[in-house]
Formats: sequence, C-alpha cells, structure tokens
Amino acid sequence: MDLKDHIRGIPDFPKPGILFYDISTLLRHADAWQVAVGRMANLVRAYHPTVLAGVESRGFLLAAPLALKMGCGFVMLRKRGKLPGATVGLDYDLEYGQDRIEIQADAVQPGARVVVVDDLLATGGTMAAGIKLLENVGAQVVAAAALIELSFLSGRQRLNVPFESLVQYDS
Repeated sequence: MDLKDHIRGIPDFPKPGILFYDISTLLRHADAWQVAVGRMANLVRAYHPTVLAGVESRGFLLAAPLALKMGCGFVMLRKRGKLPGATVGLDYDLEYGQDRIEIQADAVQPGARVVVVDDLLATGGTMAAGIKLLENVGAQVVAAAALIELSFLSGRQRLNVPFESLVQYDS
C-alpha cells in the first residue's frame, strides 16, 4: 500500500506558500491507518524503546497507538502550560520566533530508552528540542521517527540521534 495515496496536500495552509500534508485522510481510512502503525512499529522496534514520546499534538495520534502496539509507555511533549503538575521545559528557536516544549517532571525514569515520535519532520527544530529536553531529564533518546519527512528541508541533519520516516517528500 502506498501511504502517500492517503495523505492529502492542502496548499496555502496555514499561510500562503505552505503546502500542508494532512494526515486526517490517512487516519480515517482504517486499512491505511493500520498499515501505517504497523510499519512504524517495525521501524521503531529495532531501537528497543521502553517509552515513546509524542510531540504535540499530531504526534500524539501516532505515538499513543504505536506505544500500545509495542508494549511501551507513552509520554507527551507539550507546549507551555498544557501539562498538570511539576514540569520541566526547554525554550528553543524556530525559523519564525521562539517556542517552549515541556514534559512532566516525573514522566520518564533516568536511563529510559525513548524514541521521539511526531507526524511530520520539517526543519527539525521542534524534534531537536524534544530530544534535548528528554536528555535533560535523564532519558536515553535512542531514535526519533515521523510518519512524514520533508526531506528537502534537511531536518534530520539537526537531530543527534538516528531518524526514521515512512513517507518522504522531496519538494
């Protein structure tokens, strides 16, 4: 099955000149969704994670069922102020400003083998920040993975861990 057949491109979203790759069309197609999760599990399983960390918010859609399928824990990497209890955060630069990503202070045990999961890797800024945040709280980040990679933006070069993706767009 070609998963690209189930991913819709929406031009000029969220702003003019951007082509948004919409996974909602994949999510609503039961067979394609099962194939995508199964293929992601095959990629990620090789890193023997104990925890998958999903990046807000579409990363949750992939990481949570993937963790369940693989028998791993699941934790959330969220924007500022979205998690209850004590949190640890990291400010990071984006191509258009600055943002902050946070995790609950007790979400991962030191030494946990973590794979960071998101729906899409573009420039790599958010994924790199998530990896650094997890390392700051003592996790051993063994890899990162995304359903879609915009390879023409070279985001994987910003990551200090192995990176896996199911679908690549070259332009």
